[in-house]
Amino acid sequence: MPFGLKLKELRGNRSQEEIAREIGVTKSSWAMYERNERIPRDEVKVKIASYFGKTVQEIFFGSIEH
Repeated sequence: MPFGLKLKELRGNRSQEEIAREIGVTKSSWAMYERNERIPRDEVKVKIASYFGKTVQEIFFGSIEH
């Protein structure tokens, strides 16, 4: 599964704006991540993984365990 779809799934019912604010990126950056138009910098990957309680590997390089 592309990481953008994983991010969208993890976001759930929360808005892109809410997640972007919590992570510390712009809403447009978050939207581009979800559309696989941009890959987050490594430090942003770490923030995203930490926010969702996942590892960088799970989100960006592997599958999400349910």
